[in-house]
Amino acid sequence: MTNGAPLRTGIIGFGLAGRVFHAPFLATNPAFTISAIATGDPERAAQATAAHPDAAIMSTDALLAQAADLDLVVLASPPHVHREQAVAALEAGAAVVIDKPFVPTVADAEAIIAAAEAAQRPLTVFQNRRWDGDFRTVRTLVESGALGTVHRFESTFERFGAPKRDQWQGQISPAQGGGILFDLGSHLIDQALTLFGPATLEVAELRAVRDGLGSEDDAFVSLRHESGVRSHLTMSRVAAQSGPRFRVLGDQSGYTVYGLDGQEPDLKVGRWPGSDGYGETPKAQWGLLGVDNGEQPLVPVPTEQGAYPDFYAQVAASIRDGAPVPVDARHALETVRIIEQAHALNPR
Repeated sequence: MTNGAPLRTGIIGFGLAGRVFHAPFLATNPAFTISAIATGDPERAAQATAAHPDAAIMSTDALLAQAADLDLVVLASPPHVHREQAVAALEAGAAVVIDKPFVPTVADAEAIIAAAEAAQRPLTVFQNRRWDGDFRTVRTLVESGALGTVHRFESTFERFGAPKRDQWQGQISPAQGGGILFDLGSHLIDQALTLFGPATLEVAELRAVRDGLGSEDDAFVSLRHESGVRSHLTMSRVAAQSGPRFRVLGDQSGYTVYGLDGQEPDLKVGRWPGSDGYGETPKAQWGLLGVDNGEQPLVPVPTEQGAYPDFYAQVAASIRDGAPVPVDARHALETVRIIEQAHALNPR
């Protein structure tokens, strides 16, 4: 890399994660150029060529073999191969972004972190939902004291649809990073730890509601934070009706918001960063702040703009200037530790 030249980036995997959650931010940020995309699927290879005609399409082995010529390697691959791929990229001298789930085990996380430290290269985990508009709003309310002292944090991420029997998320076991707790739970646990600090797992309820899956599709965990807050986290792929996305209760006020951040659906239909209205939440979907008993009026709180592009802006700064990475891998390790403990309490 020469000073000022775009950071040469390779993406491993061009499914939903690579195509929707990584490539658009790299393609719209002039600090990066997508040099290579690895996929073994002919249909995805055609999609990659159409969307990013200047990128070379190749196998994962080929991309890793030329990682020394890249500044950044993005792993949008299944979690059970992250350790091998990340260590190879780091040892070649590239910085690494790993999509969540980070890895299936604490041992894997520690090995990757050790490789990054030995190579002295930036390593970060794509916990993009720290940049959801609703979560950014919750964070502002908590940090500003608008709720008083928070005692309970409820976070729900539920969907309803066909089981993922034909996708790796539904086929692999928890030992390989499969299941709803690794998938959506990685977001919810990370958000709770980001808001309220270190926590101990108190309750874990994991269940495979639908037959034929390699791991659970419905889960609940309760965390007790050292700060005194209790986090109740619910995630599901079999929820015909969803609860509030966030309900945060303090000793002075509360905040409740429904629905999901709109950046994912925008990206799925090709509405990339820079498009008019990207990351904005309509007023009808704003959350309410106040107290139900009438002591405080329930007032709508404008949802902050969703800001997924900020993640890669911080990645560029970490590579170019030595700035902190957007998500510390040691923080992501603590999320893996809690998930590992939850599975140990609920063996399949």
